[in-house]
Amino acid sequence: MQNLEKKFQRQRGFTLIEALLSIAILSFGVLSVAVIYAQGIYLSSMTSYDYVAQKKAEQAVEAIFAARDTGVLSWATIQNQSTDPQGVFLDGPQRMLQPGPDGLVGTVADAGAPDELIVTGPNSAHQLGTSSDESVNLNPWMTRTITIVPVTGEVNLRQITVTINYNLGKISRTYTLVSYISSFS
Repeated sequence: MQNLEKKFQRQRGFTLIEALLSIAILSFGVLSVAVIYAQGIYLSSMTSYDYVAQKKAEQAVEAIFAARDTGVLSWATIQNQSTDPQGVFLDGPQRMLQPGPDGLVGTVADAGAPDELIVTGPNSAHQLGTSSDESVNLNPWMTRTITIVPVTGEVNLRQITVTINYNLGKISRTYTLVSYISSFS
């Protein structure tokens, strides 16, 4: 009988300290997963801004090709101003402005153009395309840099690099699109 009592005295279960330690470890694990989940949601919400940056870069390149094809720009003017005095494209990061009279972004003709806006949704009456649509101004948190350089050894070929820089809170993001344009349409 005494052996049986000694056996029961040794097996009393968890102590309070062991239980608290288990709870603390479990809480740390659950909170870590919650933080990772919150960061994932934040980063996935940035994909819409990544998409806007991509489309704004594509828009700039497509406009340059269209201007070349329609004769709005001559081959001599498809350059940055620092490369050639005939060049129409401004150097360095530029505000996101609507295209000027030439239909191109990032050129000297953009002076005085209004800020570029993106429509994010219809107004409260759910009518898209009216003056009361919900929109976002891309300035001052987004800039566009268009750099056009000649390709070495190819007189009829230039490299176009469009870089979109933008800040979302404390995070700085960059989207770069590289394309080539020839003097031939």
